[in-house]
Amino acid sequence: MNLYSYFRSSAAFRVRIALNLKGLAYGTKLVNLSTGEHLLGQYKTVNPQGRIPTLVDKEKVYIQSISIIEYLEEAYPKPPLLPTSIEERAWVRAIGNIIACDIHPLNNLAVLNYLTNEFSISEVQKVHWYQHWVSQGFEAVEKMLSETASRGKFCFGEEPGLADICLVPQVFNAKRFDCDLEPYPEIEKIFKRCMEVEAFAKAQPSNQPEADSII
Repeated sequence: MNLYSYFRSSAAFRVRIALNLKGLAYGTKLVNLSTGEHLLGQYKTVNPQGRIPTLVDKEKVYIQSISIIEYLEEAYPKPPLLPTSIEERAWVRAIGNIIACDIHPLNNLAVLNYLTNEFSISEVQKVHWYQHWVSQGFEAVEKMLSETASRGKFCFGEEPGLADICLVPQVFNAKRFDCDLEPYPEIEKIFKRCMEVEAFAKAQPSNQPEADSII
């Protein structure tokens, strides 16, 4: 099993967490987003979209982080990352999708670079853009977490799962862009709990082999 990854990619971060929680051994193949390596022909023969991450398992190729995590959940069901009931799974997926489908796509590197290169926005404007979409998404997530009193220690239940896998990388990015997290105490609480779990700590950007050599 090999993961095409980049230390600062939140989508790759999600998959690293999932692999760690599942206890699956994997190799890492660095694709340097900072140099545009993901857009070159060699990588695009692996992933035609030219995005990170890509997982290769048993010679089969899987792309898109949420799809990869769902694949891992079905192929390697223990420990589970989703609750047992369909209602609870829908709730957990909703939190994950607020982050993976609404916040992250508007704030990923390709979008930020496009805003800078095509519309000549300033660094201040770029940060404001980033913070706006984080705030809008986190308000909804905070409300959902606050209104589910019986959810447990993590986003849902006593063990981390899909929602936590999506939340933690987004909090990392929010901190990197100086987002104000004070209005989101439940998110902060869950983030701190997750970072006490080895699977999350091991997956974080600063613990990746390329972190010290790439700016």
